[in-house]
Amino acid sequence: MRKALTEAELRFWNVVRAHRLEGLSFRRQMPIAGYIVDFSCPQHQLVVEIDGESHSHDGSIERDRLRDEKLKALGWTVLRVTNEDVLQRLDQVCTHILRMIGDMRS
Repeated sequence: MRKALTEAELRFWNVVRAHRLEGLSFRRQMPIAGYIVDFSCPQHQLVVEIDGESHSHDGSIERDRLRDEKLKALGWTVLRVTNEDVLQRLDQVCTHILRMIGDMRS
């Protein structure tokens, strides 16, 4: 588990921690099935992964795909966003998360 957050992770965490996003409870670096996910909303089985440039390489892409498949098989929904998404469009990222959770409730 990493103690230091990237700038994008810190910005996201500051928006979602302490039930700040519509009362949703998010956890940071939660272990699930042998993986440590960036952020999770356990109540809705939602994982939010904030990916930097290192996730765009072939080996990382395949590892991420396999990891996402395993999490999905356990009932988790995985949302991957880029650092750029968070740094430049954080409001849209949060709106998308709220829509996803709304769709899960339906």
